[in-house]
Amino acid sequence: MSAIRLLVLGAVRQHGRAHGYQVRNDLEYWGAHEWSNAKPGSIYHALKQMAKQGLLHAHEIAPSTAGGPPRTEYEITEKGTEEFLTLLRGSLTAYDQRPDVLSAALGFMVDLGREEVLELLEERVLAIEEWRKAVTEYYTPEDGPEQLGHIGEIMNFWVHSADTGAGWTRGLIERIRGGAYTFAGEGEAFVGVLTEGQENPYATGERHPGDAR
Repeated sequence: MSAIRLLVLGAVRQHGRAHGYQVRNDLEYWGAHEWSNAKPGSIYHALKQMAKQGLLHAHEIAPSTAGGPPRTEYEITEKGTEEFLTLLRGSLTAYDQRPDVLSAALGFMVDLGREEVLELLEERVLAIEEWRKAVTEYYTPEDGPEQLGHIGEIMNFWVHSADTGAGWTRGLIERIRGGAYTFAGEGEAFVGVLTEGQENPYATGERHPGDAR
């Protein structure tokens, strides 16, 4: 799974309607250009492709009074919302997602209800435990990696990754269970998007032809 679809759909959904530069600005504000494939070209391409797929609705708007070409504003469709929620749930549950996909899901987890997120994360822990069990059918961690030559370091890495991933997930579960964060249906959530014209201290300043559209 690519993080870009989840990131772009989520950013548009948070705004209600947003043009491409707003989406890019938000993702740079979150640092997504550093930890994912959310580069300007990928963002604008994703917006256009998902509009063609019916996940986003493209609105042509008039140019500003200051001049310039008309911009396209995007709005998430019902189909797009279903896709967003499917990607989000899958990313929180799966043990084998890339770090950028899991990072994107964490950024949008509050779009779901608290109890559902807890259930999804519990599923993730179970999946990690099953994966670790499958690895240790062929590799005994207590005997060290040398038992399989240098190839044993691969198994060693997998076991440590499983233990770390499960431990981190359990910690998140406890924080959420303890009342951390504001989830869907609980009141006013943390606002993680920039308003129109708000300065972005983390903007790259890199210009792209899509910024004007």
